[in-house]
Amino acid sequence: MSVGSAVADVFEAERGRLTGLAYRMLGELHEAQDVVQDAWLRWSGAADEVRDPPAWLTRVVVNLCRNRLTSVRARRTDYVGPWLPEPVAADTDLGPLDTAEQRETLSLGVLQLMEALSPAERAVFVLHEAFGHPHAEVATLLDLPEATVRQHLHRARERVRGRRRFEADPDRAADLLARFLAAAAGQDLGALEQLLAADAVAVSDGGGVVSAARRPVEGRERVARFVAGLARQAAAATIEVGPVNGAPAVLVRVDGVLTVVMQAAFDADTGELVQLAAQLNPGKLAAAQAA
Repeated sequence: MSVGSAVADVFEAERGRLTGLAYRMLGELHEAQDVVQDAWLRWSGAADEVRDPPAWLTRVVVNLCRNRLTSVRARRTDYVGPWLPEPVAADTDLGPLDTAEQRETLSLGVLQLMEALSPAERAVFVLHEAFGHPHAEVATLLDLPEATVRQHLHRARERVRGRRRFEADPDRAADLLARFLAAAAGQDLGALEQLLAADAVAVSDGGGVVSAARRPVEGRERVARFVAGLARQAAAATIEVGPVNGAPAVLVRVDGVLTVVMQAAFDADTGELVQLAAQLNPGKLAAAQAA
């Protein structure tokens, strides 16, 4: 095996993990892939001097993402309506999904909430929650004091999750989603309202390309009416549930073309729907077409 081949093999073994890390940091698959390609260029020129390739590559990707977040977010200030991340089909390697926390950091709703975090907070949250790095390792990777890492993680958890944990049991979540879909299909506002938390919120991303709510829809009654309206619009469509971003999602297709990806988050204690994220922007659905 040539030296060049060995260098490439080491990187390819890490590519899925690095792509998942960059995707969680940026919320856009093509941006994540660009970052990983930049990391490859740096790796190919420095591999001979690296003693710990996974740690070195992790540090490079995180720093590239922190720098890129500024320009990415600047573009989003002109975005029409709420911004949601690109949904990604289940066969895309986005790193570990073994724990509830790892799966949760991939959900459309949580990725959208991460937009409120500073680049440093987001990096700490992703490294700890999604990839399981202890506080000390995160401090080393980010060149930060461990006390600062703990502060960033505390603030990030509060902003992303608040005081409520989403349902982690996949079977119960699937059952709650089936009940929600049945109520929506019947356009029964009363049944829908019973499944929603009082402070439920629905966010839809049309990007100014297709019709979508320009602001988050908040409150049990308003979200119920919003969902019923979506159900009426999808009356002639094919609706199914498939894996997207590590969790079940509602997939709406018209003539075989994916037009909506919708993920719901449920309260672990009450089973009520607390968060609904609907991606309708056709320019951001390509990575989920195979779901």
